This record gives sequence, structure tokens and C-alpha cells, in this order.
Amino acid sequence: MRFAWIDLREVPRPQLQAVVDAAVHTRMAGVLATDAELLGTLPPTLTRVLAPGGPATGTAQKPGDKEAREAREGKEAKDGKDAKEGKSAAGAKSPADAGIDLLLRKFTTQEELDALAADNRAAAGGTPAAGFIDVRDDRTLRLSYGGAMVLPYTVIHFADPTKIPLEIVLAAAESAEGKLVTVVADLEEAAIVFDVLERGSDGILYAPRSADEVFALARLLEATTPQLELSTLTVESIRHVGLGDRVCVDTCSHFEEDEGILVGSYSSGFILCCSETHPLPYMPTRPFRVNAGALHSYTLGPENRTSYLSEVGSGTALLAVGADGRTRRVVVGRAKLESRPLLEIRTHAEDGQLVSLTVQDDWHVRVLGPGGKVLNVTELQTGDELLGYLATDKRHVGLPIGEFCKEV
Repeated sequence: MRFAWIDLREVPRPQLQAVVDAAVHTRMAGVLATDAELLGTLPPTLTRVLAPGGPATGTAQKPGDKEAREAREGKEAKDGKDAKEGKSAAGAKSPADAGIDLLLRKFTTQEELDALAADNRAAAGGTPAAGFIDVRDDRTLRLSYGGAMVLPYTVIHFADPTKIPLEIVLAAAESAEGKLVTVVADLEEAAIVFDVLERGSDGILYAPRSADEVFALARLLEATTPQLELSTLTVESIRHVGLGDRVCVDTCSHFEEDEGILVGSYSSGFILCCSETHPLPYMPTRPFRVNAGALHSYTLGPENRTSYLSEVGSGTALLAVGADGRTRRVVVGRAKLESRPLLEIRTHAEDGQLVSLTVQDDWHVRVLGPGGKVLNVTELQTGDELLGYLATDKRHVGLPIGEFCKEV
């Protein structure tokens, strides 16, 4: 399960308390700081990570307060020394007694990594150390995944913007028991890091500028696609309705044979349209495509939002849905709007709810039935069973809303 540590070292001083409160409220996995006293005030629900040196994160000082500044600078030097020696900046207390769960220590050579691992073994039952490494070349890259093999946590800062080094670390450390924590500059990079090699970094280290960014990070961590409860729909009729505009949705992903997207004429009900992963006699398969339906149709995307097919285009996120109800996020590469003869499919659910879909009137267009059965739309007959999804929400600009709305 992916997680995030909040780095307090660069948080603007006026925002510090709000950021700390947000980290606790959103149940972030951990907080990293140079101030042991601050970490000691945090609840044990957070992993409290003490880092050596760096900007102070304590109480704000008045501008021009020389004594306060000198005291702060002396405290920073002491915190750095104590962290290296495994002591708490709070005094003679052990790190564990001072509320410290991890000590962050930098390593730049194999000897330093070996010493760090040896210290962890010798400190069994005490406060463990996590490693930090700045990856700038092949040597430090190899050290980074070596850290994942022997340390509980390895925090990695990549000097270059490419994600290739992270891919290499993830592949090389696939069997490692330790967790990889990647330093990210912003929320956009965090989202990318979590998707690298489909697995992503175990965790991230992020320095927010405000509490709002902590809440946005929490939403990113919680972003998942739901398991949908699909319904069996029974065909009432099919009807040739003449020429109209239909949309082919070409995604940036390879669909499985039992996957497609949910499309419907009404926001209350959708039919599972099959991807072009199955062979056709006159053209090659296009496993990224769904011949979705008429441009007025709704399709279901992440976060329970719908879009009209007329709105779908490059960069739009939709849900790929399997015959068992599993879902995943897919991104549209392009949408193709073309005029074609159209076919209306009218079905009803077990409770009598009407679900309608208008698609291209051609044999090669397919929908899915129970068990992932592939059905050509022009061969559908009254009584055939299709897979669909019944939505309980009405819609306004794609958002669910509790209002009266009747679609016919």
C-alpha cells in the first residue's frame, strides 16, 4: 500500500502548525523533521523520522532576534550530531523515549551503507535507522537499491528529472523487504512516481507549502477505482434508427478480452461495450479501442463522474471495466467522430429499469454478456442477456446529484 511522509524542513514557518495538524488529520504515514522536540509531540499513529541538520522547524522567531537565532543554530548543530549518534535532541532520553521512530542517516559509499546496516542489527529493539541517498550516477544508483535490500526504509532523491533510474531501482529491488521512499517536488510528480512500472515507489517524501497540499496529497493516496456490481440486462428490442454520429474511443491502454467501457443513453444505466480485442475477418484487432456509441451517450469515468462521448478527447480519463466488475483508470489518446448508420438497443434490468444504448449499426460492433460473452450487436435478439451497470445517481454536468430527473 502506497504511503507518504511529510517533510517539515522546508515548510514555511507560518504554515507549520497547520501542516502538522493536516498530516495528523489525514493519517499520513509519517513526518520527517530536524526537531526532535516537535516530533515528540506527535501521536504514535505517525512514523516520526528524525533527520540530521537542515532548516529548523521549531517555533517561529521574531525577525532580528539575535539570541533566538543563535539558539536555533546551536540546536540545529546539536540535532545533527545527536541524530548521527542515535541520540535524541530532547536530552539524555533515548530516541524511542523521545518519540522518535526512525533516524534518517545519509550514505554515499558501500562502507557507509554496510555500517548503517550493521548498526541496525546491533540496535535490535532500539530505534532503527533509515538511509538517505542522492542518486546522481550509476554508482549511487546501485547503492540505492542495495539500501533497499538491507534497510527498513531507503529514501532516494533523484538528481535528474527522468524516471528511468527509478524504474531500474524498482526492478532491481523487486524482492527487497525494505521500503523505497522517493523524494518528489510536487503533487504532479507524486502521481507519476506512484505509476512507474505499474507498481511505483512504496512511498514518497514531500514538503508541502500549505495544509491544502497535504489534503490534496491525501486524496491522491486514496485515489482508487471501484469494484462495480454489474447487472444482467435483458434485450427488449433493437431498432435501426438511421444515420448519426458515433464515437470510437482510442485509449492509451491495452484492453483485456473481457474489458470495455460503460456507455448508455441515460445516466441511470449503462451497457458494457466490448473493446476491439477480438479478431475480425476484415481488419486487424485494435486492442486499445472501443466503438462506443452515439455522441450523445454517457460514459463512466473515475470518481463516479460521467462524460458525454462528445466531450471525450485526448487526455480524458475513463474507466475500463471487466466482466467481473473490476475497474481501472485508462487515458484517452483520441476520439474519432464519424457519421454511420445507428442501431438502438433497448434493455431492461431485473427490476424493470430501462437501459438504452445507441451504437453503430454494424456486425463488428460488440457488447459483452454475462461471463464476458462477446455479442455482435446486429445479431442481438429479444431475450438475450447483456452486462450493464445501474447507477442510482442523477447527473448534472457529469456530477451525481440528488434531484428529480427523468430521461426518456
